[in-house]
Amino acid sequence: MSESSKGKRRRGSQRQRSPGGPPSQSAHESQRPTYRGSADRSERPRTRPVSDATVSSGIPNVAWVAGILVVLVVAIAGAFLFLRQGGTTASASASAGASPGASGASGGTNCPASQPDALAAGQTRTVTLETPKGNIAIKVEADLSPIAAGNFVALASCGFYDGTVFHRTPTLQDGTPFVIQGGDPNGDGTGGPGYTIKDEPVKTPYKRGTVAMARTQAPDSVGSQFFIVLDDAAARSLALPQYNNYQIVGNVSAGMDTVDAIAAAADGENPSDPVVMDDVSVTTP
Repeated sequence: MSESSKGKRRRGSQRQRSPGGPPSQSAHESQRPTYRGSADRSERPRTRPVSDATVSSGIPNVAWVAGILVVLVVAIAGAFLFLRQGGTTASASASAGASPGASGASGGTNCPASQPDALAAGQTRTVTLETPKGNIAIKVEADLSPIAAGNFVALASCGFYDGTVFHRTPTLQDGTPFVIQGGDPNGDGTGGPGYTIKDEPVKTPYKRGTVAMARTQAPDSVGSQFFIVLDDAAARSLALPQYNNYQIVGNVSAGMDTVDAIAAAADGENPSDPVVMDDVSVTTP
């Protein structure tokens, strides 16, 4: 049974339908969309590019060139790692402007106004996302990230996510599916619940079906945006040390075919007609 009744609404999706799609974000980051309310794409959480490597002078040999190629491959993968959320810095970090904690047009009832209680050790919840493409069941586990898990469950329980969309569906440079990202009440990567939560260490590897919270590069910047990993290859990119800081709240227990369908339906990284979460409910366990 749902832990709380929630009003249904479709928030933020209208602006997504305009030609060209929603603004980019950059803290899941590089030059991509951000969380709500800001036109500056650099503030939205998403994957960011790895900084340029420096090399010594001299005539390159085969081994040196091979090393440079490896660095370039890592840099390209890193460019997609920051899953933007509420700032202009794509994916994981936010620059000036709106931040992941910036509030948006939430339609939930009695939703938290500050970091909610952590989910108690050993506790689990099932969060079900109902979409036009099918349902997605997520097993949320407190032992993965108790603060982030408690936050995700609290927002799902109060109806915060009802009517929000999957506003971001990026791929890696080689076309490999990366993630679907949603949970922004503004529908464009610039919004959040009006507060942020404390960081926690990532205790388990990312993999296909992992559900984690988007953030900016700033400490303690997680708000409401979350993402679902589409491919194990993408998960390996997230495991790089500089990006291994997206708090994991759980894994998809049923409905990965729906997750894939949402990604396949997108006409770009920021879909012009994003898939809506019609209803999000929480049950125990």
